[in-house]
Amino acid sequence: MKNTTTILLLLLSSIETVIAQATNDIVSFRQVPMALRIQIGFLFIFVLLGLLFLMLFIFYPRQRLNIYYSLYNIGLALIIITQQIASSNAHGSFTAGAQGFLNRMIGMSILLFILYAIDRIKPVYWFFVGFTLCIDFPMSLILKEKYAFTENFVHATFTVICFFQAVAAFKSKSAGSWLIGLVALAVVLINIDSILSLFGKEGIVPGPVLGITPFVITISVVVYLALRYARTNTSLEQQLIQVQRLSEENLQKEQERQQLLATQNETLEKQVKERTLELNKSLEGLRATQSQLIQSEKMASLGELTAGIAHEIQNPLNFINNFSDVNSELIEEVGEEIEKGNIIDAKETLNDIKENEQKINHHGKRADAIVKGMLQHSRSSTGVKEPVNINAIADECLKLSYHSVRARDKSFRANLNAEFDESIDKIPLIQQDIVRVLINLFNNAFYAVGEKSKQQIQGYEPTVSVRTKRIGDKVELKVKDNGSGIPQKVIDKIFQPFFTTKPTGQGTGLGLSLSYDIVKAHGGEITANTKEGEYTEFTVQLPIS
Repeated sequence: MKNTTTILLLLLSSIETVIAQATNDIVSFRQVPMALRIQIGFLFIFVLLGLLFLMLFIFYPRQRLNIYYSLYNIGLALIIITQQIASSNAHGSFTAGAQGFLNRMIGMSILLFILYAIDRIKPVYWFFVGFTLCIDFPMSLILKEKYAFTENFVHATFTVICFFQAVAAFKSKSAGSWLIGLVALAVVLINIDSILSLFGKEGIVPGPVLGITPFVITISVVVYLALRYARTNTSLEQQLIQVQRLSEENLQKEQERQQLLATQNETLEKQVKERTLELNKSLEGLRATQSQLIQSEKMASLGELTAGIAHEIQNPLNFINNFSDVNSELIEEVGEEIEKGNIIDAKETLNDIKENEQKINHHGKRADAIVKGMLQHSRSSTGVKEPVNINAIADECLKLSYHSVRARDKSFRANLNAEFDESIDKIPLIQQDIVRVLINLFNNAFYAVGEKSKQQIQGYEPTVSVRTKRIGDKVELKVKDNGSGIPQKVIDKIFQPFFTTKPTGQGTGLGLSLSYDIVKAHGGEITANTKEGEYTEFTVQLPIS
């Protein structure tokens, strides 16, 4: 409180000093006449209000009423100062011009305040403000007495505008608008002489009324702004209460939602556990079914091998039986020749018997090799890689597959082409697994050319070929047939389990899937290249080491 009093006294002292300097007479504040003291008091009030509302505008620019009321009060303060300067008969022309501009600034400031307060601002009013400050004022300085009538007309226009704004304010139903009506009406009373002067009449409004109107303006504006700020604070408090209420409602809803989510999560977890158990059971059933299908595929492959081997072993057995019968007859002939004493003929017959025995031995060994091969193929895989001659395995599997097909269909014929790279040494493979791959590829090839043969295409010769080649550190094996090919729309599915292009009942769809897994287990690759209606070629690449 002491600091505030000190600041006020310093401000009053500084104002006193300024006024005294303007009058060229340094006097104490107690010696100043009462009228001057009152003016100094008003000057202090206007300066304080001007600075206060200027600060309010700076901190809250959206509230333009503050800047207009600030300019109004600053203009009044400057009017008081110019009046004191003019009373000292110094700078008369300058102070008269300054007062003219300040009067216009005060009038335009309070007009804009009224217009914004009742929300009636329009472009035409901005034009009037600009005309008054930028055209009317300079013209009054230049033309002086010649411009008096026009100047009074402009002031009259200003007064009429304020009058209509007063009527609009009193009609308005917004809170505090009647205070703005009082402000506009006070402005009208102050400037009524400008209208009366056009008719040659002046001084109708009593002096006391004119003296009290500035107080009415100031008090009305302050009360209006106070009501406006109070209403704003009340609105903010209500909004704050509403925000708090909404926050509590949202918090409650969020808690309810979280509780609902927790309940749903528990339900979902139970459902997931139940479904997982069901899926595990289904998966176990599928695995069991898959194992049975794989076993069926292996048995079918073994059956095809057995049929091929049986057909293959039939030839040496026929030779053995035939030569055995011939030797029995030749032995009887030898006995007869010996009884007759034909030793030479007997020796020749014995030589024939010897040659037949050699042939019997040869075909017996061949049959033995075939049986050993059958046992080798039917034996379960040990999973151990051993050095294997891939060329010999491919050639043997090609023939076994071909004879297996012919054992089922005696009319089936096909050309077999084999092209082997003899530079390929033995490579580490699980022989039983690779045999399954090759038998499956050859069986598919013979099936394809067999189905195309049934179409009886003129000039068509069924052909299945196998070719091996060494490429860097890999061995490439190709199995090709000139059958009907594989449709492009299913080429990406042929290595999927249970997918087959054969009619129902003629394939399980596991052959190529198992072959793919076997080749991958060996660190190799298997791919298919086909042209529908012309050929299919499978390429198997296996690492040498």
